[in-house]
Amino acid sequence: MGTSKSALHPRSSHNIPLSHSIDATPLTVPSQRSQKTIEKENRVSHQPGFVLHSYPYKETSLIVDVFSRDYGRIALMAKGAKRPHSQQGGALQTFQPLSVTWSGKSEIRTLTAAEWVGGMLPLEKSALLCGFYLNELLVKLLARDDPHPTLFHHYIATLNELAHNEPAPIVLRKFERALLKETGVANDFTRCSLTGKTVEIEQSYVVDPERGPRPARPADAWPRVSGKTLLDMEREDYSDNSTQSQSKFLMRFLLGYHLGGVQLNTRQILIDLTQL
Repeated sequence: MGTSKSALHPRSSHNIPLSHSIDATPLTVPSQRSQKTIEKENRVSHQPGFVLHSYPYKETSLIVDVFSRDYGRIALMAKGAKRPHSQQGGALQTFQPLSVTWSGKSEIRTLTAAEWVGGMLPLEKSALLCGFYLNELLVKLLARDDPHPTLFHHYIATLNELAHNEPAPIVLRKFERALLKETGVANDFTRCSLTGKTVEIEQSYVVDPERGPRPARPADAWPRVSGKTLLDMEREDYSDNSTQSQSKFLMRFLLGYHLGGVQLNTRQILIDLTQL
């Protein structure tokens, strides 16, 4: 699994005209397959996906960041999506399951169809803000073109839990942990990185972002967590209030490290409003 983080940089496409040769010898142009044939061969049809983010491109188009089931995070150009009554523009809504078709092999492919699949409740109020937080995490932590089908299904489950008013702090901790596991940067919380032995329930630990848990030292500035919290997180048991509190600060620290200090806008809003 790739762990690098990439940002979207739109590339301009330039058509370089053939120049006439200096002498009168006719140009010999290599035979080329038609553009439609090439696009057909590079076409992906009816791929399950979700819109993570979009922004305007030129006057009538959008660049859409899509999380697809089998192709990971990809960038698609939705031509004419900003025009009134555009079918594509109407379908390209966040948190709604889509069937997406595109063509091309460049960094930014061309969206050719987007159909709303349905079957999920909309996110409302604080759940909507949590959804934007999930999307921002995916945009900033997932490399492009790196498939994560397991994480894709976890994302769907997380949206459903938020839509059904499951406790947001617990739902978010589970997703954050799953995201770090899927991107290959999560450590085994059940074992001490120094001894290889199972962490002790009553022992106080810190989690080295590169190596994993180790016993806390007096000079440590990293968040301290109990062995019980680490074991609870590994089995996704957040019923203990102490586990909920300690896991919040631990995941905030680990995400900040792997984001390289990049600020999460939605995270700050969540902290300010709801202390998630």
